[in-house]
Amino acid sequence: MSDVLRRRRGAGAGQTKGVNLGSDPGGLSPRLGLWVFLAAAALQPQHARANDAAAAAAAAQSQANALLARLEPAARPFQFVVKDARELKGLFTLWQQDEKIWIALRPEQLEQPFFLSYNVSHSVGERRLYAGQMGGSRIALWRRVGNQVQLIAKNTAYRAAPGTPQALAVSQAFSDSLLASAPVASAAHPASKAFLVEANALLLTDIPGYATQLESAYRLPYQLDARNSSFASARGDAGLTGLQVNAHFALARLPAPAPGQPGAPAPAMPDPRSLFAGFYYSFAALPASVMPGRAADDRIGHFATTVHDYSDDLSAGTALRHVYRWRLEPADAADAANAADTGGPGAPREPKQPIVYWIDKNVPLKYRRAVAEGVLEWNRAFEKIGFKNAIVVRQQSEQDAFDTLDARHASIRWFLGSDVGFAAGPVQVDPRSGEILDADIAMSDVYARSARRFAADHPEPGSAGGAGAAAAGAALCEYGHGGHGGGADIHFALDLLAARGGVEADLAGPQAEALAQAYVRQVIMHEVGHTLGLRHNFRASTIYSLRQLQDPRFGKQRPLAGSVMDYLPFNLAAPGQAQGPYVNETLGPYDYWAIEYAYKTLPAADEKQLLAEIAARSSEPALAYGTDEDAQANVADPEVNAFDLGDDPLLYARQRLGLTRELWQRLETRRLPDGESYATLRRGLNEGFSQLAATLPVALKYIGGVRMLRDHAGTARAPFTPVALHSQRAALALITDSVFAADSLRFSPALISRLGIDHFEQQPDIAVGRRVLALQSNALDQVLADAVAARLLDAQAAEAGGAPTLSLGELYASVQGAVWSELKQGKNIPAQRRNLQREHLKRLAGALLRPGPGAPADVRSLQRQNAIALRALLRAGLPGKSLDRETRAHLSECAQTLDEALRAPLLRATI
Repeated sequence: MSDVLRRRRGAGAGQTKGVNLGSDPGGLSPRLGLWVFLAAAALQPQHARANDAAAAAAAAQSQANALLARLEPAARPFQFVVKDARELKGLFTLWQQDEKIWIALRPEQLEQPFFLSYNVSHSVGERRLYAGQMGGSRIALWRRVGNQVQLIAKNTAYRAAPGTPQALAVSQAFSDSLLASAPVASAAHPASKAFLVEANALLLTDIPGYATQLESAYRLPYQLDARNSSFASARGDAGLTGLQVNAHFALARLPAPAPGQPGAPAPAMPDPRSLFAGFYYSFAALPASVMPGRAADDRIGHFATTVHDYSDDLSAGTALRHVYRWRLEPADAADAANAADTGGPGAPREPKQPIVYWIDKNVPLKYRRAVAEGVLEWNRAFEKIGFKNAIVVRQQSEQDAFDTLDARHASIRWFLGSDVGFAAGPVQVDPRSGEILDADIAMSDVYARSARRFAADHPEPGSAGGAGAAAAGAALCEYGHGGHGGGADIHFALDLLAARGGVEADLAGPQAEALAQAYVRQVIMHEVGHTLGLRHNFRASTIYSLRQLQDPRFGKQRPLAGSVMDYLPFNLAAPGQAQGPYVNETLGPYDYWAIEYAYKTLPAADEKQLLAEIAARSSEPALAYGTDEDAQANVADPEVNAFDLGDDPLLYARQRLGLTRELWQRLETRRLPDGESYATLRRGLNEGFSQLAATLPVALKYIGGVRMLRDHAGTARAPFTPVALHSQRAALALITDSVFAADSLRFSPALISRLGIDHFEQQPDIAVGRRVLALQSNALDQVLADAVAARLLDAQAAEAGGAPTLSLGELYASVQGAVWSELKQGKNIPAQRRNLQREHLKRLAGALLRPGPGAPADVRSLQRQNAIALRALLRAGLPGKSLDRETRAHLSECAQTLDEALRAPLLRATI
């Protein structure tokens, strides 16, 4: 008998000789059943043979199961493996038994591409590890290699025409990636020829790479623990198979903390050695036909796929870029022909398939209407190009079993975090065409909470509006509610208005409710824009003046900016000025233009020409556009900023710095109601520092700044225009007066003595001097940066007609004069000012001794001149008899430092 078993086990990998179930897929075939029965009977003791027929059959079946279980997994009969499992039909059929799940793959499903996405259903709720977040996606396929099944991510970034030598070269040049693999778990089914692979081995792994995110957050080597990971759910339909994994990550032990460092790395979890994260995997069918791609244009802000096509060498480059967009088509060919013939739409008509957004059942009931309104606002733009009800909103009910994180439901979800909140509007696309396949907007509850506090602290000057939300990322919007972004701005606004005398109101009152609803609505409008394929537009805030925005009637007629895709701060008026709407309310002209370019129905033969005509409108002032890369501090286009308002960013910066000083002045005299915590004053002081740190870079971009436009030839506007000298000098004066002047950052002892702390949060005593020095040091680093020096020197060559520009020497002399102003006045120098002067001296000496590798040569020569002049002033001030001992010691040490720096040889970073 053992020889027979060995022969059958050696029948070959993937073959089923001797275990063919024939026409009885639910049990053993008669031939195999007889063989197993005889084998079992031969092994039975004598008394067992006397049992009745039923007992004998049961024993035979048990023996058969034992023998079959000893077969290699790939040789086990299909139905033997799944005999107690339930079937879940879908794109790939699943079989589930207790904690085990198998995927049944038919031969024709191998090597066929499908859409794979993996999203985060739940997480730890801190340090950028939040629930309800969209993850990654791939075009993937199944591949069988012997008795191993591989889940392969296809490399879609490079291509060539199929069947050409170039296609062969592409396949040789660029690799696919292995996401997971597992052994074959059964022989082929006799009817469908499907075989099984264990989903546990494939998906109870870290395909999303979450361990790296955990290590980035906690600096600890978390590893996925497959033994304690499991499937939370599984479902499917004709075009989708979805599985949710409850993944356990663990540490063997926590490292001992360094002296003075906190020991608990993760306060949001009960035991930092263990945590669970949820991954929702979607295996979805790709569109039956690839949607025609629409070429991207750099004058309009759309996200775009990039594919390098090597089919021919008739173009200068290989990159093909297609805008992200949903497949939105007229309901019938007549509609499409009408739009094509007339060059535009007639009466708006229903699309063949609308864009459907699902409001997840975890969205609070009170905000569902505001969410729906924020989504549907975009139908205004689609109506302009001939689509009626292009966007539809549906509410997920408690009876709906699907998860909105799957690849078949664009959604809006609520999420929470213990340390920060934001909204995000990512998408997942077909990389071959740019077709958007899924979108999941994640909305934190802090927006509504902050808006209620805003309304409670200050009465509305007009009707409530919305406030944009999304963070600065080229491919992902995340407007963080912390740092120097939207969170810092709203908290600054709240504290300023409270300091102006706002009376606490009911957080559940009508004003608070109206503003909270409008704020949520605007957040959703911004995020939906991203999920329609639109990037940020940080130049959009420049199309109206501050005077217009301060008109209470203005915001009822127009938006506060050219696009909802900008980051807009609260529209705060200066004391004595009229107060316009605090927040934006509707789409801007740019938004209509961007939707037209991406979604307007165009005849294929004329599409290139018609798209060029649409894009050529980019020089219209209302369509001003600049995005994330244009807003970087090192780019220095002063018109492209996150969180500014009005057509004069320098005027906005000056106003905001004035509001910061107003807040601090009001804190000096503010009387708190009996019983209120002094932490209110500390918070207001901190918000002022944050606002100052966020506003200074707006002014800094004027120094050596250049207006950079995306125009193509024919607009009569130059792509690069240096900032005028008077504007650069005004910006420099604003910076020096606000940060480096002797009286710029002084606070009374009375205020400092009342800066309470939150004892529950165990915050340390506030050190105002250190906070001031940190702000000043950061400002010195920015204004004295080598990149700023290079900009100024380049601007001298670029200035049209030889017009005067701000010189590098003037910049250095202005900063040095402001920092060391006491020297010419013969005054004592307070400790806070001495600290600033030491920081400046450190940077001055560094320019002489160890200039940066990118420092222009003029930096060292000019700073040597400044050092000599400063040394002379220091020596001249030392004999002053009226100076206190601290000042004299400070001046003496600084003079000696400069002596040594001027005598020392240059330390070169390179030879």
